Amino acid sequence: MMKILITALLLIIAPQQEEQKQIEQVQSQPFTIIYNGKSIQKVNRSDVKLPHLEEKWLDMDKFNRITEELAEKVYKEPVDAGIDDLGRIKPAKPGHQLDRQQFSELFAYYYYANQLNEVEAPLRVVHPRVDEELLASIREKPIGKYVTYYNSNNKERSQNIVLAAQAINNHVVFPRETFSFNGVVGKRTEEKGYQPAPVIVKGELAEDIGGGICQVSSTLYNAVDQAGVKIVERYSHSRSVPYVPPGRDATVSWYGPDFSFENAYNQPILIRAKAVKGTMQINIYSADSIQYQKRQVPNVNENTPKEVPAD
Repeated sequence: MMKILITALLLIIAPQQEEQKQIEQVQSQPFTIIYNGKSIQKVNRSDVKLPHLEEKWLDMDKFNRITEELAEKVYKEPVDAGIDDLGRIKPAKPGHQLDRQQFSELFAYYYYANQLNEVEAPLRVVHPRVDEELLASIREKPIGKYVTYYNSNNKERSQNIVLAAQAINNHVVFPRETFSFNGVVGKRTEEKGYQPAPVIVKGELAEDIGGGICQVSSTLYNAVDQAGVKIVERYSHSRSVPYVPPGRDATVSWYGPDFSFENAYNQPILIRAKAVKGTMQINIYSADSIQYQKRQVPNVNENTPKEVPAD
């Protein structure tokens, strides 16, 4: 009789032990996220579990940090439609970002239900701000234009001007949107190609990474001012500069002043900027239906002195 009872107990306990063993094996496996066919992140339960607790309480601070790391890894920035040097419209390209809600749900299946040890990173489409149709509709009517000149023999300063012009080229400012020069161009760094540009202007020596981009911001200021936009923030240099008439400059610095304006019109406006062979030109366009108030802006003096490269 005793042998029968022991055998019965073993028949009950053995499957339970095997089931518990299988659960422990599953729980020991990490949560693996796949992106573009490769494993890009693994999360163990111990990475996100609140310590000193028997239950599976999730440490939300740790989980949120892991989510942010994953979001950075999978993010693909959309590309706006643009216009090339030949006037052809380049198509827009959508991007994508982490679908945070779906990721949380998938992780919950892993963490609480012991399922889904490996998943494809859930993504959401990020649409471009500007598509081909919009760009085609706002490239027709010129509403502002300004041209300044620089010494192309100063290679470092010329390089900085070209890079800043490329950064704002094809940028679209929507109605009631504020354009920030620093926000669009970003920090001027050597990694981006900006160079120290020592320049003497009317006896004043200045040297900094990105030196010369104030000519781009000043040219932009005069172009959009001619288009009648609302100037939000603008500062002049402490001394007059040679590339625009007195009082018509807009100094910018990453840790200092910015130049910004608001598009108060009911149509988007398009910035076209190009720096080549000593000429910095900015054109402002919009839709044919725009009603704008043009302002008179003084042109550059042909006798404006050129900057002198420092020794």
